[in-house]
Amino acid sequence: MTMVNFGELPDDARVWVFAADVELSASQAGLLLGEVDAFLRDWEAHGEPLTCARDWRENRFLAVGVDQSATGASGCSIDGLFRTFKAIAPAIGTNLLAGGRVFWRDGTGAAQVTDRAGFKRMASEGTVGSETRVFDTTVETAGGWRDRFEVAAGTSWQLR
Repeated sequence: MTMVNFGELPDDARVWVFAADVELSASQAGLLLGEVDAFLRDWEAHGEPLTCARDWRENRFLAVGVDQSATGASGCSIDGLFRTFKAIAPAIGTNLLAGGRVFWRDGTGAAQVTDRAGFKRMASEGTVGSETRVFDTTVETAGGWRDRFEVAAGTSWQLR
């Protein structure tokens, strides 16, 4: 297995983004990242080591990327990654696999979360708008994570 620095992954590397509904404390983040790193050091697909990396932002967003140019992640290997997150959830007090959430920056610059209906309601009330910074947890490539993870809501799916 080759675990590399996230910046070494090519822009087209496959990425999965995981998000916590609360900001993790230093100890929670340490526990999470320790478990993820241990998994990634041994991550394989069909017996072949994967060139992979992870990046951590805002004490709540984790991107895991795989350079698929040599060996691509398989369904079973991806399932193993997801099992790691399911197993660690009780210890860190949050589920990184929950969907249907919108993450945005509030006026103080802090990352916040609500469900999609709540975000649409906030938009109709004028609490958030097209210039509100949002986090796109649907990015699928390392280039997307680097360049388009945080964007204005008016350029993203969150206000549609």
